[in-house]
Amino acid sequence: MRRGENGRGPRPRDPSADRLSGRFLEPRAGDPAELSSGELAELSSGELAARAGVTKDTLRFYERRGLLPRPRRSANSYRRYPASAVARVRLIRVAVSVGFSIDELARILRQRDAGGAPCREVRRLAGEKVERLRGEIANLTALCSGLEEVVADWDLRLVEAGRKRAGLLEALAARAGTPFLASGAARKRSTR
Repeated sequence: MRRGENGRGPRPRDPSADRLSGRFLEPRAGDPAELSSGELAELSSGELAARAGVTKDTLRFYERRGLLPRPRRSANSYRRYPASAVARVRLIRVAVSVGFSIDELARILRQRDAGGAPCREVRRLAGEKVERLRGEIANLTALCSGLEEVVADWDLRLVEAGRKRAGLLEALAARAGTPFLASGAARKRSTR
């Protein structure tokens, strides 16, 4: 629990924490139902995490990185999220799963929350991701073909060696300068 400046009692709430974008507060299809008074139900961080399939730590991470607006705090300083946060967290998870970075999403969502239409930027980034995936697929295909050749060579070496040592790893090391191993090394560097 956060403490006030004197170390006792809850820290005073920052009124700017209540400034959530209107787009974020709008209910969307599949979101929890509205309360009878017309107000949206609020969710605790545990409830939101469970409904969105993430952990509470993930919610705090999204909040710190600007993906999820700061939630309202209850009188006891617990986070209270609008029901529409479920759709927002799911959107973030899907975007990350297809390759969008946290920084890219923060920039896009910040622009969207401010009323902008970052659609062209989203499309451009997705196109770059497709090209990068094509390159990775080409590298993986070359690596797979090279490894198939190595395995076929090893099968012959095993037959020739019988019960003796076949020197499989030594044969692999002898290929160190070949495109097969070079493409695998390049792939490892590009994924770091």
